[in-house]
Amino acid sequence: MEKVLVLLLVALAVAYAVPDPRGTIINLEAGELCLNSAQCKSECCQRTSGTSLARCAARASENSECSAWSLYGVYYKCPCERGLTCEGDSTIVGSITNTNFGTCLDV
Repeated sequence: MEKVLVLLLVALAVAYAVPDPRGTIINLEAGELCLNSAQCKSECCQRTSGTSLARCAARASENSECSAWSLYGVYYKCPCERGLTCEGDSTIVGSITNTNFGTCLDV
């Protein structure tokens, strides 16, 4: 009986030692709360307004509104998918306020 109990405890310890593919701080799925884009699988932490909570979101597709890379790591519009470029006007004020938006184009 003791051997069965020890074997069961070892099996449980091994099961809990295997990492969960879904992250709690990094490797977050779309829709989960985030503080920075580095936490998200899509590498886009997006908020809808200055007072809203940021959530992981999919990157912008072709002909969608986008933002260029941001130092803050939180976007109002997500950056483009790989292979696409965010084309639009950039200003110093827009860089500071994170409002330099463009359109994703295949250049």
